Amino acid sequence: MGRGGKGSAEGMENRNRWLAWVFLAPAMILVAVLMYYPMIGTAIESLYSTSFINPNPQFVGLKLYRQIFASGDFGQIVRNSVVWTVFVVLLQNVFGFAIALLLNQRLPTSGLMRSLVLLPWILPGVVAAILWRFMYDPQLGLINSFLIRIGLADQGVAWLAESSTAMGAAVIAAVWKGFPFSAVVYLAALQNVDREQIEAAIIDGAGAVRRLFSVVIPSMREVIVINVVLTTILTFNYFDMIWVLTRGGPQNATHIFPTKIYELGFGQFRFGEAAAYGVFSILILAVLIALYFILQRRGQKAARA
Repeated sequence: MGRGGKGSAEGMENRNRWLAWVFLAPAMILVAVLMYYPMIGTAIESLYSTSFINPNPQFVGLKLYRQIFASGDFGQIVRNSVVWTVFVVLLQNVFGFAIALLLNQRLPTSGLMRSLVLLPWILPGVVAAILWRFMYDPQLGLINSFLIRIGLADQGVAWLAESSTAMGAAVIAAVWKGFPFSAVVYLAALQNVDREQIEAAIIDGAGAVRRLFSVVIPSMREVIVINVVLTTILTFNYFDMIWVLTRGGPQNATHIFPTKIYELGFGQFRFGEAAAYGVFSILILAVLIALYFILQRRGQKAARA
C-alpha cells in the first residue's frame, strides 16, 4: 500500500512537471523567436560585409571588428554612450528623488502636481524630442528668447549644431522626459518607509537632512540601486531623443550605439558593420541586465529577512 502510494505520488509529480513544460513551451518559443534568433542572426551578420553598391553579403570573418576597433569612431561612440548614460541616469534619479520628496508632502495641490509631473513621461519620445527641438531653435526657440531677454545672450545659440553644446542639450531633454519614471518609483518607496523610525529620529532631535540620510535613504537603498540599474539599461538603449534632435551630429558628437547602428544599417546599408556594433551593444546590455537581476534578487532576500 505504501509503495503504491509512493509510486502514485511520483507519477503525479512527473505529470505535473511535464504539464508545466507544456504550458511554458509557447512562451519559451516566443522568446526564442523574438529575442534569441535575432541576436544570433545579428552575430552571424557581423561576419559578412555588405554595402549599397555591393549588396551581396561577402564573408569576411572578424575583419569588420578589427576595422571598428582601428577606427576612431568606435572610441567616440563608447565615450558618447558613457557620457550620455551617466549624466542622464544621474540627473534623472537625483531630480526624480527630489520631486518625489516634494510630492510626498501633504500639500493642498499634491494630487494636481502628481498629474502634471507625469506629463513628460506620458509623451511619446519622438513628440518630446520635436518639442525640445523647437525650444532649442536659434531663431524662434523659447530658450534663446529667455536668455536674450534676461541679458545672458546677445543672439540665439545653435544648441544642437555645436559640438560643445549638442550632447548637453540632448541630456537635458532626456532628463526632462525620463525623470517622472524615477519620481514615481521613489514616491512609492517613500510611502513605504517605516514611520516609527522617522518618529523616533524626530524624538532624538534629528533634523530633516539628518532624517533623510540616516533613515529615509537607507530604507530605500535597494529600490534606489535597482532603479539606477534599470534606468541605465533604458538610457543606454534610448534612440528616439538623440536621433530626432541631432541624428548623431554634429560631427558624431552625439552618436551613441543605437543611433550609430541605425545610421550604418538603414542609412548607409552597411549591415555587417551595423551588426558588429549591435553585438557590442548586446554584450553591454547583457552585463547590465545580469546586474539588474542580481540586485533584484538581493533586494528580495533583504525584504524577506
